[in-house]
Amino acid sequence: SRILTSQKSGEYEGRDLICTEAISDELYAFLTSRPGEDEKARKKLKPGSLCCIEEAELCFDVAAFEVDHSIYGASAYVVYGDVAIAYTGDIRLHGKFAEKTKKFVKNARDVSVLIIEGTRAGEEDYSESEKMVLENCLKVVEEAKGLVIADFSPRNFERLETFKEIADRTGRKLVVTVKDAYMLHALKQADGIERMHGLAIYNELKDRKERWEKFVCDGWDEHFVDPFEIAASQSSYILCFSFSDMKHLLDIKPSGGIYIYSSSEAFTEEQEFDFLRLYNWLDKFGLDVRGFEIIAGEGRPRPKFSRGYHASGHASKRDLMWIIENIDPDLIIPVHTTNPGWFAENFEKVKVLRDGESFKF
Repeated sequence: SRILTSQKSGEYEGRDLICTEAISDELYAFLTSRPGEDEKARKKLKPGSLCCIEEAELCFDVAAFEVDHSIYGASAYVVYGDVAIAYTGDIRLHGKFAEKTKKFVKNARDVSVLIIEGTRAGEEDYSESEKMVLENCLKVVEEAKGLVIADFSPRNFERLETFKEIADRTGRKLVVTVKDAYMLHALKQADGIERMHGLAIYNELKDRKERWEKFVCDGWDEHFVDPFEIAASQSSYILCFSFSDMKHLLDIKPSGGIYIYSSSEAFTEEQEFDFLRLYNWLDKFGLDVRGFEIIAGEGRPRPKFSRGYHASGHASKRDLMWIIENIDPDLIIPVHTTNPGWFAENFEKVKVLRDGESFKF
């Protein structure tokens, strides 16, 4: 048998990083340290090499392009070597930054190889946009009488800004978790934008806080709101809670209200079971659910999702076609898709790779 051991003393080894833009002093400090490392007996981080892409010594040229996606900073790349290769990464055209995607497409035109994501190649197309999400969720919150819970991906900062606008327009305070606040701090180190203004931070009842949590407490102490304050004025808040945060409802004890699911659909059986558990939590506290419902059809109950409360972070089939037709590559390699056959059915010169298969250009 083999035993995996870890070194309890010494330093953590950091990764080598190549940034796509110039590195500010704030970003450098964030990437080369960890909260509380100055404490006695605290393991420090030994940073790897860190440089911007123009300084990196590579055997090929790389051009990076920020694109439209639910996670800010998502980037596509064009690699220039013996052949020109474009890689979309996660990409879409229906968000706030569609023009960034179009800029990438323009610069990638006529590359030899296009590696393209196809997350939604197996889905039917339907109309969606962040504006539509704003309008639908705003209407729900305007009609809400008590507590509102907004459930969306913690990395979907665009959706966070959408609910911040909804909170401002309905006279409520948007409350994020400590982890959300730390991620917003990290994002600021990258782009310099302060997003904590006007937000509250949920003060979880726990006997011990991690060092990164203490960092948030020290920096934004005036933003914290405890569950008893929320319980006393439930119609004044929108909570950014997900499934793992439902335990906090035991402290808040909501008396009715509305829960809005504003994220992706379940795509595995285990995730479907999670939604059944989630629905039971919400039902226990009398929360009206928007964004999904539980359907008791043949077999076991399953979640059914409502459109209009979420805009995907990935391009529709119509937009995938537009991207491919405008880039006009010699070869298409679909990735991150359950339906690679859709590409072969609609385009010539498509190479579908099996898991573990390699391909030389």
